[in-house]
Amino acid sequence: MFEGNMFGHTMWGGHWLWMLLMAVAVVVPVWRICQRAGYPGLLGLLILIPMVNLGLLYFLAFADWPASRAGDGNG
Repeated sequence: MFEGNMFGHTMWGGHWLWMLLMAVAVVVPVWRICQRAGYPGLLGLLILIPMVNLGLLYFLAFADWPASRAGDGNG
């Protein structure tokens, strides 16, 4: 009945589970990095958007972190 499309394969449901696990594995560390840098953790969700994620990484790498200006000892 479903031959020739993705609904007929048993791995279809597992694909979405795998993508969800990978998204969590990437977002959680970036969320923590943003928080420790002194930025809102919600900024970590930008890592899921292609090309914006590169901008976020460069921003975190080269921006002055509010946490280091406050003297938290993280910088």
